[in-house]
Amino acid sequence: MARPKTKKELKELSKQNFAKLNQLIDSYSAEEQNAEFPEGTMNRNIRDVLAHLHHWHLMMLDWYEVGMKGEKPEMPAKGHTWKTTPELNKEIWTKYRNVELNKIREDLSLSFLKLQKIITQHSNEELFEKKRFKWTGSTSLGAYLISATSSHYDWALKLIKKAKK
Repeated sequence: MARPKTKKELKELSKQNFAKLNQLIDSYSAEEQNAEFPEGTMNRNIRDVLAHLHHWHLMMLDWYEVGMKGEKPEMPAKGHTWKTTPELNKEIWTKYRNVELNKIREDLSLSFLKLQKIITQHSNEELFEKKRFKWTGSTSLGAYLISATSSHYDWALKLIKKAKK
């Protein structure tokens, strides 16, 4: 499916890609799920990839909460700009590197459901009209949600598949 352009497409693709990601992980043995990836990526295993997704979910939830109050969220995170995203991602990696895979999977599922709830409660117009909400700047709420869900899950799927070849 191409990049979502409607609420229905966003819900479907985010759920489909999330399910595909979980199915892929479940297809591996416990040993394979916890195995290190080949050298060359910051995210060294499945846990790292899922922790990355979870933390970006949390940031999206925070942006949404702050933004919908009429305030300006700190994006992508306090002390960071979009140009310092690599450093932010390294901080995320450090924060979660000692958390068990099962805990990360639980947390990711919960944050996924919270984002699904946000998608559900908004109309097509609210999701996809650019500049609808001041805090989203020149883009749409849907664009942020696509980045935090379906396209991010697609990135994770590709990274895990490549590392497991």
